[in-house]
Amino acid sequence: MAAAKIARDAQMNKTIYLDNGSTTKVAPEVTKSMIPYFEEEYGNASTIHAKGVNAKQALENSRKIIAKSINALPEEIIFTSGGTESNNFALKGTAFENKEKRHIITTKIEHSSVLNTCKWLESQGFEVTYLSVDKDGFIDLNELKKSIKEKTILFSVIHANNEIGTIQNLEEIGKICKQKKIYFHIDACQSYTKVPIDVKKQNLDLVSLNAHKIHGPKGVGALYIKKATKISSWQHGGSHESHLRAGTENVSAIVGFAKAVQITNSSHIKKMTELRDKLISEVLKIPGTRLNGPQGDKRLCSNTDFSFNAIEGEAIVGFLDEAGIAASTGSACAEKNLDPSHVLKAIGLSHEQANGSLRLTLSRFTTEQEICYAIQTLPEIVKKLRQFSPFGRELKNVL
Repeated sequence: MAAAKIARDAQMNKTIYLDNGSTTKVAPEVTKSMIPYFEEEYGNASTIHAKGVNAKQALENSRKIIAKSINALPEEIIFTSGGTESNNFALKGTAFENKEKRHIITTKIEHSSVLNTCKWLESQGFEVTYLSVDKDGFIDLNELKKSIKEKTILFSVIHANNEIGTIQNLEEIGKICKQKKIYFHIDACQSYTKVPIDVKKQNLDLVSLNAHKIHGPKGVGALYIKKATKISSWQHGGSHESHLRAGTENVSAIVGFAKAVQITNSSHIKKMTELRDKLISEVLKIPGTRLNGPQGDKRLCSNTDFSFNAIEGEAIVGFLDEAGIAASTGSACAEKNLDPSHVLKAIGLSHEQANGSLRLTLSRFTTEQEICYAIQTLPEIVKKLRQFSPFGRELKNVL
């Protein structure tokens, strides 16, 4: 009965949203917290009249909340426009402030904002080493050790991969970076508030964060910069954000960001993990299907990613959309690119397997009934597509 009701709601344009890896619904509490800074306390935080002072106080309170969430100092948090800017700032800022060294290490499965920044840095004369990963997306710690040179500036890695959910071992990586005296940067946009981050315990020097993956507003993020880190400002103008990031702060969005952090709790993680595991278990019953990335506690609680033999992931997404389910084939930043996912290629998938991928990502608002409807709907879509596929002859009759 519940699945039937969900199906009716889907047909009435009540979308079942399973694309939370791309962005999340803004939580009602977040929206409510932001409204006063649009309508009443709309002052510029750099001015000295009452409205400006009130805006400044809200800004600094938000900074404290976000700093506390990763065991940092408030003055180590610099607000940005989001994860892409934070990643650009971390890599370019440290590269040019330490340009006498000119070597950076990252991995082959990073977000495009890191990989394209590294490509640009290579055009500016920097050397970049791209580490391989294993079939589940984990780096080899020995390969990292061997890659570090005297001229290495930093190592940058995505904490929880945005496509396959792989959670890297920050403590072990942090020990290596500290021993070798190089900076350690993580892109934590997917993992923030879902996986514990402690900048002291994990020896982190730079951490990229954003709001819209945790039920906050779009267009706001932060970069944690450990005290004494040698980094150049990358956006010039006024003296905002400790002279490191010029531009009038988006106070309403920053307040919403902090509220999104405040309202997260362990029950959300537990619920998402249970629904994730149910989804994985049932989808893997479809013949010719594989899970991309690890299972268990080394996978992000909200992430699933599958490959289906003999069909295109984009076709699955289209049919799911017609059935009222929002999904994706991978990173939203590369969704319109017809090339196969660089992440899936890096973990050893063929061109065809990578093109047959589907990412279903959950949030605190995802319900068991919605997951049941997805489980009920997906096999029929796969069966239908394989009947039309010239490559599906071996599989279409077993469904």
